[in-house]
Amino acid sequence: MYLNNLKYLGALKNKRSFIFVFVSLFHPLESYAQETVEQPQNQTKPDKVVRVAVTGSRISKAQKDGPTSVTVITAADIEKQGFSNAFDALNNLTQNTGFVQGADYGNTFTPAANAISLRGLGPNHTLTLINGHRVADYPVPYDGSVNFVNLANIPTAIIDRIEILNGGASAIYGSDAIAGVVNIILKKKTDGTQFNIKAGGTKDGGENLRLQLSGSKTLDKLSLVYGVELSGREPIWAADRDFMKSRTRLGEKPDTIVGRKNADTGKYLSIGGCQAFNGLFNGSVNNIGQAGADNCASGLARPTYWTVQTQNRSQNGYLGLDYELNDKTQLFADFLIGANQIENNTRSPTWTSLAATSGYFLNQDSGNYEIWNRRFAPEELGGVERINKKWKELSSNLNFGIRGDIGETSWSYEAAYNGSIYTSQLRRQGLLRSNVDEYFLGKQLGTDADGIPIYSPRLDRLSRPLTASEFESISGTTKEKDKSWAQSLTLSANGDVFKLPAGMAKLAAVAEIGRQGFSIKPDEAIENGEYYNLSSSGEYGGTRTRQALGAELFLPLAKPLNLTLSGRYDRYALSDNSIDKLTFGSGLEFRPHPTLLVRGNYATSFRAPDMNYLFLNKQKGYFEKTTDYLRCSQTGQPLDKCSFKDYAPGANYTLTGNKELKPEEGKSYGAGFVWSPTNKFDISVDYWDIKIDNLVRNLSDDKILRLEADCRLGNQDINSAACIDALARVERNPANAVVDPNVIKNINIVPINAASDHTRGIDFTSRWRWKTDSFGNFLWTVNYSRVLEHEYQQSKDHEKDDYLKDLTIQDWRDRFNTSLSWSFGDWASTVLVNRYGKIPNGDQTAYLSPTYLVNWSGTYQISPKASASIIINNLFDKVKRDDTGGWPYYPVGLYSPFGRQGWLEFNYKF
Repeated sequence: MYLNNLKYLGALKNKRSFIFVFVSLFHPLESYAQETVEQPQNQTKPDKVVRVAVTGSRISKAQKDGPTSVTVITAADIEKQGFSNAFDALNNLTQNTGFVQGADYGNTFTPAANAISLRGLGPNHTLTLINGHRVADYPVPYDGSVNFVNLANIPTAIIDRIEILNGGASAIYGSDAIAGVVNIILKKKTDGTQFNIKAGGTKDGGENLRLQLSGSKTLDKLSLVYGVELSGREPIWAADRDFMKSRTRLGEKPDTIVGRKNADTGKYLSIGGCQAFNGLFNGSVNNIGQAGADNCASGLARPTYWTVQTQNRSQNGYLGLDYELNDKTQLFADFLIGANQIENNTRSPTWTSLAATSGYFLNQDSGNYEIWNRRFAPEELGGVERINKKWKELSSNLNFGIRGDIGETSWSYEAAYNGSIYTSQLRRQGLLRSNVDEYFLGKQLGTDADGIPIYSPRLDRLSRPLTASEFESISGTTKEKDKSWAQSLTLSANGDVFKLPAGMAKLAAVAEIGRQGFSIKPDEAIENGEYYNLSSSGEYGGTRTRQALGAELFLPLAKPLNLTLSGRYDRYALSDNSIDKLTFGSGLEFRPHPTLLVRGNYATSFRAPDMNYLFLNKQKGYFEKTTDYLRCSQTGQPLDKCSFKDYAPGANYTLTGNKELKPEEGKSYGAGFVWSPTNKFDISVDYWDIKIDNLVRNLSDDKILRLEADCRLGNQDINSAACIDALARVERNPANAVVDPNVIKNINIVPINAASDHTRGIDFTSRWRWKTDSFGNFLWTVNYSRVLEHEYQQSKDHEKDDYLKDLTIQDWRDRFNTSLSWSFGDWASTVLVNRYGKIPNGDQTAYLSPTYLVNWSGTYQISPKASASIIINNLFDKVKRDDTGGWPYYPVGLYSPFGRQGWLEFNYKF
């Protein structure tokens, strides 16, 4: 598979020559030969300096702090601060200021996945790695647009730590590393064999259980580490929470579950009363219509079907192997696999007569043009779970290779293969269009003079609930199969290159070749229109290859001053197109005193076009609002008073992929300091600034409609290329159509590079450790992030949008957390306080006040081998309420509606 790609790296006959040639490119032997000093046999060698590699650099250094700040979350932090998985821990980062669609968001494209938005730049601008290697994207794009990595299925049992690089790093890692890099590092060894069980939930729903087994073993030259995690979680429904179990708590109109309307007057007609439906939706159905105009409705119709926490069953396993070939060479391999079964629900099945065509019909029996609709209750289905969406997902990641030292030099190398695959199968229940129409309307009897269908409908069926078997007869199950995958070969090397007065200059270099792909395969029956109110983008997918060469140079310019330079060339190729990008980075470390580090960095970065944007077949939807400039002009209406201005909902659209997209380009710089007067106290302050140009956004419908009007009205040459393109994108009804002449039917759009995004802010971090004889040991941490500026510009001819003042933007302006950990003898405890800054309220007229949430955990060491813990999240049972936007009366996606959660945990070491 990779033979064609090797031409980009040179034809190398074997592994050893590959390594030699690669290193010699950056290591001229005559000029920079390493000096060696022979030591007498009886001379004691000095203690070896411990060097560590930190995310953001391929060069191992003695100091953990570098020119760009790195946040570290340990496995112990995850447990004692009350986090259930890697996503929970990352979601708690103060740098994570952006809004994302989570499991409680409802009708999202990805309710089975979780993502973060560092710096509010979206989930697609953070690179996620496992053990320093890329993993496959989630098969389904976030918000139907961009690709991202799912953080919901990485088990905590085998996580050693998570490192977050707070800045651009494409010169080290390539594409996506614009807002930052998340590197999830798995364990290489464990403290014996450990068994862990954790169980808990909320006071109403969401019960969960987790079992973990992990251990490590050394067998002569072979060492291995393994981990198994099994977990289950029950859903939490909106109906489980008093404040959101009804949509009419503030006097809102309930949802109609049975309705028969006169299409001409819009008035309800009689169905013989609502008595037959009184037992549905837990007995909440009432007739809110006038006499002879029945409108059977319930305030529980939506909350009954809404899950704010998905049901989840997961099984995860990990195996890591290291084999010492000799004292200089090591073989390694690790394999991670996870299976997940997820269920959620967002709405009840509904039906409106002939919704796919006219939406109304001529009732032969009454002589009226009528609209019928039904919303089905759990009692008619055999239970609310009957129509849950169900995902079966399988993800796996394999990494293996060889690493070692090169001869008697300071150089070391690593050659590795990494392969990752993610499959997702979705099953959902839907109404069969022909079955449900025929069930309520009967057979079509013809059409009237205007082509409107004529029926003698079954009022006897509309006026009573269905049985479970009847619902079964008008519904079916759809199946969608999605897959993504990625694989790569990587060769890296690093070592000393020449000596400077302040120390040895060090070089790291890397070469990569890779391939990635995805496929989306929805049910053909949906594409054929067999299901009511279900649509798909059709089957699509694609692959691309990538190649990269990069280098990083560390220069100790003077005893207190270090300079790091990095550069990387990336090339991405489709079958008929390719893009390339050169990025570079620089970092400066100044240590005027052993306790003080002053640092600065500058980097360019990029993101290769999202695979979904490149290969999308078609995605249908509608705009929030539309202005039809042509009809305003044709009807002689001034634009400011035109009835076709900003009509809502807007025109329908069809979005297709664009293989001519260019990379998004980022620039970032930062400056700050780290002060560590003792090994018990440190403080850091960092300023950061990130700008992205050529952001991908959809072609503006407003621009298309303006140009179309100018072309048709003679203000532009109608035969010009621009006019030909605009006229082809706008589909209208014929000017002589009986119904809605000249109305926009559809606008065909594509993604383009046009937008820009600029944000800057500060991060503050502090740690203080102290010990006492009488009260134990303490650790106090403080983290704070504040966004000072965030501006988005849709295109160069649009005004900049100030996100910090825009009440439609739901990002946090600042976040703060502090934790206090204590241990004394066999006891330990941690308190974590999170402060979330202000966000706009639901009706976007003002800001909601900041909110504080508290987590607490306590642990007792029963014996040297056993410990027990209690963990409580949201200790004071606070739920952020917001009634201004209506149901569900809280800021969806930003705050949890769960309230207090608690767990008991037991750990035993063999």
